[in-house]
Parts: sequence; structure tokens; C-alpha cells
Amino acid sequence: MNINDDLQARWWKLEEKLMGRFDKKPDMETILFLIGIQELGDIREKFTKEQKQDLMHVAVCTVLMPSGFYEIEEVDEDGWPHFKQLKALPDMNMIQQENFMKDHVLLYFDQQETV
Repeated sequence: MNINDDLQARWWKLEEKLMGRFDKKPDMETILFLIGIQELGDIREKFTKEQKQDLMHVAVCTVLMPSGFYEIEEVDEDGWPHFKQLKALPDMNMIQQENFMKDHVLLYFDQQETV
């Protein structure tokens, strides 16, 4: 078993947990959206398209913080965090990018002990 097999097995386990909670298999965008909502702490029925994009940005920055790519610069008056990029992301092909994000999302959920 190589490291990618382990990553995929852990990812399927996360998807399974989320399916049990939401009755639908989530894709990466959905998982990032959920992380963004959790980090913002604002659960509402509707978000604008721009807010959804902002929530996914919050999620990406948040999951990459432990690896030193981002830090929170400030939280605005509406409670939205703003991030500062500390270092460039490595050059990766699409598969490497997907695995990179999966690994960081899994680490996030491990640290949060949520789902």
C-alpha cells in the first residue's frame, strides 16, 4: 500500500461520515463550503454566490494554515476572517493539487474532531 492508497482510504472514510450526516456524497467544493461555514460560525439558509466563494476561500486558507501557507491577518466587523499568504504554494499538477488539498482537509477534520 502506498501513501496515495492510504490518503484515498482516509478520504473515503470522511466522505462516508459526511454522507451519513447530509445524506449526499460531498465533493471537494461542498466540503470546503462546509469548512468555511464552520469557520465563519454563521449558519444561514442562503449565501450569495460571492459569499459562497468567500467561504471556500476561508476554508482553503484555514486548512493550509497549519502548514504555514496562511495566517489570519484580521477579522472584520462582520466576523469574516482575512488572511495573509506567508509563502507560495508549491508547483503541482492537478492530481498532486487534489491530493494536497485532501490531505490538508483530512488534517483539519482530525484536529477539529468534527463530522
